[in-house]
Amino acid sequence: MTARLELRSLCVYCGSKTGNDPDFALAAEAFGRKLASENIRLVYGGGAVGLMGLLARSLLTAGGAVNGIIPGHLDHHEITQTGLTELHVVPNMHSRKRQMFEESDAFVALPGSIGTLDELIEVITWRQLGLHDKPIIIANLKNYWAPFLALIDHVIAAGYASPATGRLYQVVDSIDAILPALRAAPPASRPDREDLF
Repeated sequence: MTARLELRSLCVYCGSKTGNDPDFALAAEAFGRKLASENIRLVYGGGAVGLMGLLARSLLTAGGAVNGIIPGHLDHHEITQTGLTELHVVPNMHSRKRQMFEESDAFVALPGSIGTLDELIEVITWRQLGLHDKPIIIANLKNYWAPFLALIDHVIAAGYASPATGRLYQVVDSIDAILPALRAAPPASRPDREDLF
């Protein structure tokens, strides 16, 4: 029997802006409260702005732990969140993404921009390459990620990726579905390498 994931620390990728749909801001705040109630530590980009700031502050307000990791050069753009449980100021984006990866048991993508997309693509690619077997969830709230998912389907249909690529991550459509999906995922669910190349 395969052991289930022990979820202690969760990396969340999301926007440094709140966007045009207020439901996404509400979802980020609700997810922060949910993580605090489940005693799951948040690992995120360290900013005080956008969805990332709302997520972190809601978790802190609810008594949860938050680990922020931010490159020094972004402090004036993303404005480092105060009051974090831990704050790591790193030299560059590569260091930030690597440390976020190392300190997390799993990954979730909420709505965001090209930075969020970059982080999501990288962690999926690392899983494809066999560098990790940590679960990845795409929170497709109100079909936000539908164009991205359609692009992956297009890449597969065009013969540039295996159909197994779609098994490197899970897609859910609500905040409430994220943690159950993560806990149901076996820690070694990456498809065989020969199916991916």
